Amino acid sequence: MAKYIFITGGVISSLGKGIASASIGKILESRGLKVAIMKLDPYINVDPGTMNPYQHGEVYVTEDGAETDLDLGHYERFTNAQASKFNNITTGQIYNWVISRERRGDYLGKTIQVIPQITDAIKEKIKECAGVSKTDIVIVEIGGTVGDIESLPFLEAARQFRLDMGYDNVLYIHLTLVPYIKAAEEVKTKPTQHSVGTLREIGIIPDVLICRTEKPLSESVKEKISLFCNVRKEAVIESPDMESIYQIPLVFKKQILDEIILGHFKLICKFSDLKDWERDVVTRVLNPKNKVTIAVVGKYIELQDAYKSIYEALIHAGIYNDTKVEIKKIDSESLEKSDIGKIMRGISGILVPGGFGYRGIEGKIKAIKFARQNKVPFLGICLGMQCAVIEFARNACNLGGANSTEFRKTKYPVISLLAEQAKVQDLGGTMRLGAYPCKIKKNTLVSKTYGRMLIQERHRHRYEFNNKYRKIFEKKGMIFSGVYQKKNLVEIIELKGHPYFIAVQFHPEFKSKPDQAHPLFRDFIKAAVNKS
Repeated sequence: MAKYIFITGGVISSLGKGIASASIGKILESRGLKVAIMKLDPYINVDPGTMNPYQHGEVYVTEDGAETDLDLGHYERFTNAQASKFNNITTGQIYNWVISRERRGDYLGKTIQVIPQITDAIKEKIKECAGVSKTDIVIVEIGGTVGDIESLPFLEAARQFRLDMGYDNVLYIHLTLVPYIKAAEEVKTKPTQHSVGTLREIGIIPDVLICRTEKPLSESVKEKISLFCNVRKEAVIESPDMESIYQIPLVFKKQILDEIILGHFKLICKFSDLKDWERDVVTRVLNPKNKVTIAVVGKYIELQDAYKSIYEALIHAGIYNDTKVEIKKIDSESLEKSDIGKIMRGISGILVPGGFGYRGIEGKIKAIKFARQNKVPFLGICLGMQCAVIEFARNACNLGGANSTEFRKTKYPVISLLAEQAKVQDLGGTMRLGAYPCKIKKNTLVSKTYGRMLIQERHRHRYEFNNKYRKIFEKKGMIFSGVYQKKNLVEIIELKGHPYFIAVQFHPEFKSKPDQAHPLFRDFIKAAVNKS
């Protein structure tokens, strides 16, 4: 029978529950346990697929095509667990599921209430995740902050879980803030005491406290937290600000968090010191030999989380190439009226990520033209590939005014809507989503990058390259090096005579890990190092 860990957050949001959950998954996985991690999100949207990136940040796409919370990216990057639609549950999904059952008459005329129908549905989904993944440990991150009205049904379900499954099979971890007050030159435990108090009022008594802090916690402070929060002193875990998020598993390991968890569950597992993680990831990310600057030209640059997987994949490629990757974030809209030569000075590579809508598109096209003409290593992703197609059509193929039908009516619709997408009315969950196979063309740059002729990558888009223009593009030096054969859809393009100019319709960043850099990012950074 699976064991369950519930992770809650208190005091303020953005403390890093996702990274903490992933790090706990990492240290338990290193002990020989199979781990699944899931996120319970309290918003009423069915999923984040239709949400503005400024509202939610990145939408992470799983192998089976679920549009999920970005924390699932952390789960997959830190562990070997593969996320699916079962790993992200929202309030919207739960209510939709319960109401659908009620309409069918499944409840036999009962009054439908938050308790027990909604909480039962939440518990059922958690157990379903455990069953599908056939796992030893299920780590359940509950979104939001303790005290939020939206999170109460999830917290109530978590409370009931120990009653249902038994004390030894359920563990509660609370992530909280211990702030440092500079004027008083001391850390304050009161916010943590209040947060734990609120959690206990709900009926959950935490077994472990993870304390986010910018200053080390003294033994006396830990003793105070232990006393007032009714948590064993050794289970008060310090989580200081670190240079890299990939240090966090080592921080937890040093404080024997894995032993505390295993002791609660009465599990005896193999020993692990995480030396391979320390050697292959942490040491390399903290002590790189080289340095490059990569321009990321996007339209949601102001929000760090909007391109979270992109930034992490660049870091992973830097780890592989023993290189510090400095990211220069460039707003594509502002680039439209700027001196691009001046802005790109000192840049060793240009990456254009995905997105939707016309705003900022001309700035992206301008950046791609600069990369193409100046032989700057370039990687385009999803919309970045479509913009590369538009730029090439206009400036290399003399198709003036070429564009995507997503943006403008044009004489040369080099990017157009798939036929099956034309009749789609609902926006949520209706794009081309999830993993699709791609056949690689022999003797191409991308064939050397992947080292195999058939790959599988994740998608999230509606528009595709218009095959009507393939011959014109090929005559001008574009290579269509990857194709989804079933529907003859262009997946990868590259250019002859360019050191590294690759653009892809899919999202390779979703499959990159710190100890397994994605091949496209790996070789992109290698090309950038060679240029610098």
